[in-house]
Amino acid sequence: MTSPAATAFHTTRWTLILRSQGRGEEARLALSELCGIYYEPVLQFTRRWCGQPDQAADLTHGFFADLLARESPGMADPLKGRFRGYLLAAVKHWLSHQREKTATAKRGGQLERVPFDEASDLARHAEWDYHFDRAWALAVIRRAHEELRTEMAAAGKARHFEILQPWLDGGSPGDAATTAAELQLSANALKVAVHRLRERFRQKIRDGIAATVADPAAVADEFRYLVDVLVR
Repeated sequence: MTSPAATAFHTTRWTLILRSQGRGEEARLALSELCGIYYEPVLQFTRRWCGQPDQAADLTHGFFADLLARESPGMADPLKGRFRGYLLAAVKHWLSHQREKTATAKRGGQLERVPFDEASDLARHAEWDYHFDRAWALAVIRRAHEELRTEMAAAGKARHFEILQPWLDGGSPGDAATTAAELQLSANALKVAVHRLRERFRQKIRDGIAATVADPAAVADEFRYLVDVLVR
């Protein structure tokens, strides 16, 4: 029996996946939002697969158009797995199918014919998978960044965010004393403000991850993986 806590998690955290499983406009909008999150990772993977930037964009649009056209995307059981893994498998399958269609119609066409099941290509495919995951990590971070910017602006702290943003972006924050004076904060208050902003940023990243994993424990795992894939 599913516990109340698990039910609450799947209602509040797996929201996009669950909503996208149904039919009608709500499901279409939920799936569209997921596609927006994962567009760049799929594009980068497809670019490596075909080796042609223009063709990669067309193929990526085709993949998402096909996904959005379905009544239900046929995703894995929401009680299992991660949407990241589902989508990578789905785009591999779709691209292989497109290659087969092109090979039949044009005797090879202009696509680079790279079978996914050849042992000699495992290293290359692993590299492609890594780049997909890295693009996913960057997309999650960008989304969290924009959500935090919007949240701060709504709270009347848009300037506060812009000034403290370098502490989030890994850039050069500049002189702390100058920043504190600009925000009319003491040195200690500035440290507290930066700490709180960073914590809120991390929470936004976790929330973004939580929308696309089924198990509460997987959120922490995915967060660690996100960090790991960015520092490799």
